[in-house]
Amino acid sequence: MSQSQSLENDKSILKKKIQETQGTSKGSLEAQKKVRSLRKYVKRIQRKVRARAARIAQASGKKGATAS
Repeated sequence: MSQSQSLENDKSILKKKIQETQGTSKGSLEAQKKVRSLRKYVKRIQRKVRARAARIAQASGKKGATAS
């Protein structure tokens, strides 16, 4: 449970950083590189969260489907 909470926390922090970086300097090439790398990291975290949810749903089987 703590892993998913930390991933969600990281995701929100990274989204804030993206907004700050975009607002400060849009034309700077270095700023664009930073935003791109942050977006890639956010997507990586989102994939981890979705994969974890899919594993939990698969492991729960029919019991988990009716309980949810």
